[in-house]
Amino acid sequence: MNKPGLFATLGAYVIWGLLPIYWKLLASVSSEAILANRIVWSFLFLLLLLYLQKALPKLTTAFKNQRTRRLFFLNGIIISMNWFIYIWAVNHNFIVEASLGYYINPLVSIVFGVFFFKEKLSRIEWIAILLATIGVLILTIGYGEFPWISLALAFSFGFYGVVKKQRPLEATVSLTLETLAPLPLALLFISYLGVQGTSTFSHTPFVTAGLLLTGVITAVPLLLFGFGAQRIPYTVVGFLQFVAPTLSLAIGVLLYDEPFTRTHLVAFTFIWSAALVFTLNSLLIRKKQLRKVA
Repeated sequence: MNKPGLFATLGAYVIWGLLPIYWKLLASVSSEAILANRIVWSFLFLLLLLYLQKALPKLTTAFKNQRTRRLFFLNGIIISMNWFIYIWAVNHNFIVEASLGYYINPLVSIVFGVFFFKEKLSRIEWIAILLATIGVLILTIGYGEFPWISLALAFSFGFYGVVKKQRPLEATVSLTLETLAPLPLALLFISYLGVQGTSTFSHTPFVTAGLLLTGVITAVPLLLFGFGAQRIPYTVVGFLQFVAPTLSLAIGVLLYDEPFTRTHLVAFTFIWSAALVFTLNSLLIRKKQLRKVA
């Protein structure tokens, strides 16, 4: 296996798994302000990367194509919603529920594959979806509340993947277009805060630096993922994607004392079982494919 690819992909998921700590450090800033800064500084950082890579013409070409522009602008709105929900969840002590969303996400992607791309599911994949559904129902019934944070994160990221699949682009170019879509609103919001005397840069130098670095913290794991995922089997990528929510779950429970009750344990057991079934099935399919090639 390609070791640089493996470590790059693992590094991306570790960074994503540790992000709750980063957002908690910026908790003195509203979730809306963090999101606005994340959009602005991500766009500028990505623009700088494209310039250094001499790839700005690729961005111009993609922007001029009307269908490409519409698709990635739509994705920009979708991923902004996903970012906001996650930041809000972390800073309102819902890290455990947010982590559940990213356990469910691979299974949502499978279902979307059926509805949007007419892909066929095996019996094992249907079993994984059934187990995950039972887990969500247990949480809903056990608490009497719909786990909207988990499902909003899972489904928004699922739709993000569906739109992205319509027109594949290099990671840096696509994310630059996606952050360009909500950029005017983000700039207006930051300007509004300044006029109101509540500028995000009136906080401590530490928080200000943290906001400025949101661009880096957004782009780096995506670039690592883009580098690594192309060099290792997709089944390995599928297995590694559970690293991030596992880290987030541990951080929520152990570092920030979020509750993890019996209901959580039973529900998560079903979700973990679904993830395990999904991963083992992917590995079996990969082995069969390799045997056919051999």
